[in-house]
Amino acid sequence: MAKKEKPEKKERPLDKMTAKELREIALKIPEITGVHGMNKAELLATIKKERGIVDEETKQADVSVREIKKQIQALKVQKTEAHEQKDSAKGKILRRRISRLKKKTRRAA
Repeated sequence: MAKKEKPEKKERPLDKMTAKELREIALKIPEITGVHGMNKAELLATIKKERGIVDEETKQADVSVREIKKQIQALKVQKTEAHEQKDSAKGKILRRRISRLKKKTRRAA
């Protein structure tokens, strides 16, 4: 009986790898020096440069934290109005929207 060959593992995307895994890859490339002194971002940049991978920057929303906070304030006013009118369904919806916007401010900061 012949041994079954294991299928070759596909290499994970570089962005998903840990710094330790990136160091192992960088050590195999002789042109890269000072691997152990680099952080993950530096390792990614040098490995992509050596492999000839063009890093496409993703566009982030041009929404600033101040604009998001203005939206939050407006929603809070609407929420208090809904509370005064005893409209709990609208209050829930507004509370969730405020929560989502607060999360956006944390990511944008």
